[in-house]
Amino acid sequence: MALTILLALLPMLLSAQKLENNKGLVVQKVSTGKLDVYPNFHSNLIRQRDVAVWMPEGYAKGQPVDVLYMHDGQQIFDSLATWNHQEWEVDEVMGRLITDNTIRPTIVVAIANIGEDRLVDYFPQKAWNYLGDSEKAKLDYDKLNADRYLRFIVEELKPFIDREYQPLTTAEHTFVMGSSMGGLISLYAVCEYPQMFGGAGCLSTHVPLILSDELVNNPAAVDRWAAAFRSYVKDKLAMPNTHLIYMDRGSVGLDGLYKPYQDLMDQQFKAQGWDARHFVTIVFEGHQHMEIYWAQRLEQPLKFLLGR
Repeated sequence: MALTILLALLPMLLSAQKLENNKGLVVQKVSTGKLDVYPNFHSNLIRQRDVAVWMPEGYAKGQPVDVLYMHDGQQIFDSLATWNHQEWEVDEVMGRLITDNTIRPTIVVAIANIGEDRLVDYFPQKAWNYLGDSEKAKLDYDKLNADRYLRFIVEELKPFIDREYQPLTTAEHTFVMGSSMGGLISLYAVCEYPQMFGGAGCLSTHVPLILSDELVNNPAAVDRWAAAFRSYVKDKLAMPNTHLIYMDRGSVGLDGLYKPYQDLMDQQFKAQGWDARHFVTIVFEGHQHMEIYWAQRLEQPLKFLLGR
């Protein structure tokens, strides 16, 4: 039953992230700053996809700026180019915060998803090792692709960005951010490459790992999957206060179903000794699983990760 549970997610999972290739980033425009677009960025590790680099007003290559890598790059700049006419408003929010001197000058590397690969690219692959035998039997490890996706970022994309734009390259100036499954892969990136990424912004993180009728009808079964991811994170981030981890969720719809699983994740971080300077978790009442809500609260993770 390879990927049976993941495939069961398709009708329900992440209503704000339509699972199809929506023509990438080529047609996106920005309101502030400048966007360089690299269609079908070459990779020997994963399927080629569009990559775009946003630069703030007045930026010149070689300036000492931070770098923020973002997943689901189709959805973050231009609502006129997205399937649901929603966006994160990254250029507007970051442009304002940089101009106000609230956050450090930063470029954003937006990585488009490939719709049919999105689940296997973003599913935290090594959490599989923490599942029981019955759960492992439902998931074909060999078809998961998150490790190769992260290798693409670390081994192929980051060297290109470092060479082409000459930003600050150390972990304390390099961050990753995403929502839902994008939140999972962002936290996974810090766990797998702590020497590369100084922190992660994880919005509406899909902490149950799976979503099917079991989420409502059999939460104990789902918790075995969520517990596997928590155990993985606990082992990987055993030393507290080494990175910056931002997590949040809304309270309505899919985000409302995250509550028991996110609460357990929060308790685990705090029990391990993570302080409020290095780990923050926020509930936004009335927010749903949509870009319009991520845009409304985007400045929170940006200030946390990039604040002066």
